[in-house]
Amino acid sequence: MASSDVVILGAGPAGLTAAYELGKAGVRSTIVERDDTVGGIARTVNYKGYRFDIGGHRFFTKVTAVENLWREVLGDNLLARGRLSRIYYNNKFFSYPLKPFNALAGLGLFETTRCVASYGRSRLFPQKPEDDFATWITNRFGRRLFQIFFETYTEKVWGIPCREIHAEWAAQRIKGLSLSTAIKNAVFGERAKNKQDVVKTLIDEFLYPRLGPGMMWERTRELVEQMGSQVIFDAPLERVYWKQSGVEAAAAGGVVYEGRHFLSSVAIRDLVEALTPPPPEEVLAAARRLRYRDFLTIALVIRGRDLFPDNWIYIHDARVRMGRIQNFKNWSPEMVPDPEMTCLGLEYFCFEGDDLWNESDEVLVELGKREIGQLRLADPEQVVDGAVVRMVKAYPVYDGAYTEAVTTVRQWLEKLGNLQLVGRNGMHRYNNQDHSMLTAMLAARNILGADYDLWQVNVEQEYHEEGREVALSDLKRVEETQPLVPRKMGKSV
Repeated sequence: MASSDVVILGAGPAGLTAAYELGKAGVRSTIVERDDTVGGIARTVNYKGYRFDIGGHRFFTKVTAVENLWREVLGDNLLARGRLSRIYYNNKFFSYPLKPFNALAGLGLFETTRCVASYGRSRLFPQKPEDDFATWITNRFGRRLFQIFFETYTEKVWGIPCREIHAEWAAQRIKGLSLSTAIKNAVFGERAKNKQDVVKTLIDEFLYPRLGPGMMWERTRELVEQMGSQVIFDAPLERVYWKQSGVEAAAAGGVVYEGRHFLSSVAIRDLVEALTPPPPEEVLAAARRLRYRDFLTIALVIRGRDLFPDNWIYIHDARVRMGRIQNFKNWSPEMVPDPEMTCLGLEYFCFEGDDLWNESDEVLVELGKREIGQLRLADPEQVVDGAVVRMVKAYPVYDGAYTEAVTTVRQWLEKLGNLQLVGRNGMHRYNNQDHSMLTAMLAARNILGADYDLWQVNVEQEYHEEGREVALSDLKRVEETQPLVPRKMGKSV
């Protein structure tokens, strides 16, 4: 049995941010983590000196308080990086965001003519009703551009046909970006006057830690422990003991941790299933309806100084299962120990337990070698090593059951007054790192005596960062930069 003022479930960005904020106020925490490293999906893997992310993690936010924390922790180790990303389609590469002359040269006169004609037809004769993602995009970009630049990649990422994705996701996901905006940006080089005016899809510079995003969270762990808190590794959540008055203790890794306050960034489904005694059946059933998209990275170490200049490439090609490629050397040169070598991260979106997930590492590395050769990005014969990292519950899925399920669970958990949910999986929100951090900051302040509704972050209240006001407009800005999740057609959401 161990005791602490605050017990935090999960040592990802949300959990560590909360512990850091509490530590600065003199409150010690115990953070329990199921894995043997910190950072969650924002970790950096070190494989024989080659570092790679679980997906690329740009450090970009419109909220000053979050950026201040990044700079406070990392100092000069936070680098300003230029962005270069492209789309791979039909054996050619297209700049992203759109550059009209590049697109014209890549598509060719015949295909460009088809795209223009398709766009004109869709504008003159839009499809009705406009309920699904495919129809919404087609009405605004034309059928051909939808097929080229939207359909394949979207279906790879989410495992849902575009005709089954709600149109509202497209309307929100592409908010602020239109064909005319992208063309204007490319032709005239227009840039926003300040960070608050920038369209996230068009940003051409971001911050990045010298040794990857995991550097941020490894350093935060060091600081948290210097403040007197502790991080317990290899401690998966087993039980959460509660009474009507609130949570009393959590069992993780064979140890029971008592506390006065509890923060959870673990998946809602896992949290609810750990409740002891079990919650009402309708709450348990609601939690079990929540679904997740899983993810794996195949890292290939390849002979070659400069394979391609991109930070990452979107693969819009149905012939390969790969969804995206990261070139970590182009995020930071120090991600690769030998300048004559390159480390590529091949990203595959899947479901835990499917055929891809269950393949051996050896088979997956061979798949990666075969597909980079097929795409002509590298010579498979120059691959000298490879590694595979699987990440469960990487993306919370917003399907037809999502809203009702989260509402049912949330309303019941609110009865446990000393428990707060934070972060991506903790709130079942497909958010960026800055939103996870902001919910954790406010949760820490609740423990210190405030009374913020974390579910209303970004929309209704004002918050304060060490005496500096985080205004309502700032909170709306963090919402604008969050990636949105497609919602499956069917039950109303």
